[in-house]
Amino acid sequence: MTEARTEPSVGELMGQLSAQTSRLIRDEMRLAQKELQESAKHAGVGAGLVGAAGLLAVLGLATLIAAMVAALSLVLPVWASALIVAVALFAAAGIAALISKKQVQKVPPPAAETMNSVKLDIDEVKEARHGSRT
Repeated sequence: MTEARTEPSVGELMGQLSAQTSRLIRDEMRLAQKELQESAKHAGVGAGLVGAAGLLAVLGLATLIAAMVAALSLVLPVWASALIVAVALFAAAGIAALISKKQVQKVPPPAAETMNSVKLDIDEVKEARHGSRT
């Protein structure tokens, strides 16, 4: 009598391994896609709220400026109050522009070594592309 074979063959095991690996990869891809969608949703809501906060801050600043004009108008004509506040705002903008200009001037140019390295990298990529075409 011959005994019935109860263990799967190597070919059957390899087929099962392939099927299980494919299923695992598909499941992992679906999970990653779901996690990415959830992250994107939260990022979108967060970005929208940051935009709303920025808009509200600008509106608050505009209201504060209007309050300054109104306060000055108690002792000066309204047009003079508005003019004084506008000049103060332009002066603050000019100071901020000068400070930013000085900061930008402090930015050093890229190092010569870095530029040479980038040029070499570009040349190597060009050579690799031309070499793969022939």
